[in-house]
Amino acid sequence: MKRSKLLLALITPLLTSAPSLLLADTLSAALARAYSANPQLNMERAGVRAGVEDVARAAAGFRPKVNAEGFAGLGSKRYSVPGQSSPMESQRLRSGYLTVEQPLFDGNRTRNSVRSAEGNVLANRERLRLMEQSILLSVVTAYMNVLRDMAAYNLQTNNLRVLEVQLQQNRERLNEGQITPTDVAQSEARLASGRSQVSLARANLQTSQGEYRQVVGIEPTRLAPAQPVDRLLPKSLQEADYLAQQEHPAIAAALHGADVARHEVAVAEGELYPTISLLGSVGGRADTEAPGERQTEASIVAKLSVPIYSGGATSARIRQVKELAAQRLLNASLVRDEVRANVRGAWSALTAVRTQIAAAREQISAAERALSGVREESRVGQRTTLDVLNAQQELLNARIALVVAQRDHVVASYSVLAAVGRLSARTLGIRADQYNPDIHYDQVKSKWSGTRAADGR
Repeated sequence: MKRSKLLLALITPLLTSAPSLLLADTLSAALARAYSANPQLNMERAGVRAGVEDVARAAAGFRPKVNAEGFAGLGSKRYSVPGQSSPMESQRLRSGYLTVEQPLFDGNRTRNSVRSAEGNVLANRERLRLMEQSILLSVVTAYMNVLRDMAAYNLQTNNLRVLEVQLQQNRERLNEGQITPTDVAQSEARLASGRSQVSLARANLQTSQGEYRQVVGIEPTRLAPAQPVDRLLPKSLQEADYLAQQEHPAIAAALHGADVARHEVAVAEGELYPTISLLGSVGGRADTEAPGERQTEASIVAKLSVPIYSGGATSARIRQVKELAAQRLLNASLVRDEVRANVRGAWSALTAVRTQIAAAREQISAAERALSGVREESRVGQRTTLDVLNAQQELLNARIALVVAQRDHVVASYSVLAAVGRLSARTLGIRADQYNPDIHYDQVKSKWSGTRAADGR
């Protein structure tokens, strides 16, 4: 009986107790680190900042263009008439001009180009939100995979100790004539299988640790148990679907893309309109006629340019952007359907895993009772060694199933949050500096000059 109690004690560690013994890092800390330092996320932020410059470039169409030109050199001249010519005279040539052109009307191309660039900025921000969701969900998945594989490794290690103790007991019973060599051989075979399972569990854990290092940026040391975010989820599938259609960044990005295409059509159509600008120039020449001579001139004129025929290129471009605009509208509809399907898939997975957890707990309870009964029956000769080994394996499988289900519950809850478009640092309350794209936008959108980037480069 003492040995049976020892065996039972070795295989009854709870799933949550294994990680909690090494309590240290939390899921919130891992999310905060990845939010601040993940290279893929920072690369996407840099892309958003680069896209803001398109607004400044488009707005340049409203502003004057100023150019200065200067010429300096040597020349020669000679006057000649029939029967007579003057000697060749050398001269120095110097001249300079300053010209200013201020657009007055360009068929609203600049205005629509600015709106198109602003639409792209908004679309890029939504893509950044989508990337943030993907990175945060990857962190949750990697974190829970490490916890799952660590718990599975601990369970397999404990099971190996049980099998080692059981083999020793069976050898003693064989010496006492209570069992046959077949029972010992069965224990030896199951022990070899247990060692193989420990090795496999160790390999799985190392793989998960590597994926964690890739996403979070540091090696996992001691990870605390994590909880699902059910409190942040919609109350029903209908509510989840409604929120996703209103808030999901993929849908918002597609709609902004459709707006951009509409403004691009207006830009192309603007090429059919005349353009009006104001040109001013001031300049002078020196030494062109005689040494020491100075000439100064200034002018201001209005310039009208009317496109008449461009070989059909403008018309082709207008037709092309109209087709692209229709394509983007269809893409927005497609994205809506994809988001709706993802919401339902994530919701179904969450519902299923909740049932799996309850079933796994009932299975563990029943398997523990069965193992206890099989051991007692084996002690009096009513059960074989193989029956005991099978009962132990069923209990181990049930505990690993609970490990997997609890991991899936946490990941599924975050997946639902991502499916509705609300998986963000703000929603999760991550303690990290929130990235605000408006700061860089306000710094750049109306900038007239300067080549330094926002970070000083």
